[in-house]
Amino acid sequence: MSQGTVAAWVGLNQTQLSRIENGPPTQDLAKLIQWARVLRVPARLLWFKLPADAAAEPAPAATIQPAAPSPVGDAVNRRELLRVMSLAGSLLALPSSSDLDIDRLTAADRGGSVGTATLDEYGRLNGRLWHEFARSPSKLQALPMVRRQLDVLTGHLQRSQPASTHQRLCTLAGDLFQLCGEILFDADCYSEAAQCYALAASASKEADAPDLWACAMTRHAFIGVYERRFDQAAPLLDGAADLARRGDTALPTRHWVAAVQAQTFAGLGDAVQCQRALETAALVTELDSPAATGWLRFTDSRLDEERGSCFVELGRPELAEPSLNEALRQRLSVRRRGGVLADLAAVGAQRNDAEQTVLYGGAAVDAARQTGSTGYVGRKLSLLQPQLKPMLADRHVRHLDRQITNLTTTAN
Repeated sequence: MSQGTVAAWVGLNQTQLSRIENGPPTQDLAKLIQWARVLRVPARLLWFKLPADAAAEPAPAATIQPAAPSPVGDAVNRRELLRVMSLAGSLLALPSSSDLDIDRLTAADRGGSVGTATLDEYGRLNGRLWHEFARSPSKLQALPMVRRQLDVLTGHLQRSQPASTHQRLCTLAGDLFQLCGEILFDADCYSEAAQCYALAASASKEADAPDLWACAMTRHAFIGVYERRFDQAAPLLDGAADLARRGDTALPTRHWVAAVQAQTFAGLGDAVQCQRALETAALVTELDSPAATGWLRFTDSRLDEERGSCFVELGRPELAEPSLNEALRQRLSVRRRGGVLADLAAVGAQRNDAEQTVLYGGAAVDAARQTGSTGYVGRKLSLLQPQLKPMLADRHVRHLDRQITNLTTTAN
């Protein structure tokens, strides 16, 4: 079997698998158990015992440091980002026809009006930054580049521009503020992420870009979903759905809004509305082509993840497990795979199945460590912890509980 094939099975890329094969023996028992299960290695060939047979406490997993520092710890980047956000918020609050002398009020000199070729180049750069975000194991690696690009765009907004140029700059800023919010959300900096999404919505409104605006509101609502404030997320999503109906029917905006609405209805315990929203989300399969933008990446490949997550929230493990297993068969990023693994661990907890809970929960912890995704995978694991209490007599469950605590405590 090729390294690429095996790597895809265990949630790695080919380079990571090559390093493991050529490096020192791995001592992380959670990893070894996961790989043995996925590769179906016979128990007689293993030097360790699988959870069902093990009698001893598993050895603590090796600590894997995130690939990039926390934005809270990176004082310079964080301070500069907040400065740009504050300035952008003030500029977007000005009416486009304002008679104020922006040149006099601001000290920056950005060279006057921006040409079409420059705007096009900024658009291509935004696309590359989204691509870098998607491919980076640690999402924080993209933050310094995103902040610098935001600084450039905000500098141009400081000067008087033709109406069409101003609108295009607002579109680019709305795009990039959403990316900035995604990075901060993944790092569990929800307050800063919410500010980014609010600015993205303001910029999108100024640009008269309903799809971009709807996506900014949906991302803002997603924070409420993960903080379990479903009643606060619902009105934002209603507004996003209204905007999506005004948008481009070739884009999957309305389907993504429906998918997040399904999670909100699941959190509110409304199974009927949840199912209706999932059916709307599934209509994405009728589109001719997937989304071609960085800020809108919803395709039919996400449907199994969404269904599984909703059924976990509704306490329906028998419906969640088939969808989640189907999601694992797809090519997923380590971050997305970690979210699916955390949901499968929750399925095990709902069934009081300690073996499944430990197997998938340990693998999800490892994914969160690899990516530094404490705001996404880490939050899912935090929601799993209360469900572990009935099984804490099991040593392996206690070990998983400590792993999750260490992960979330280190992040905070």
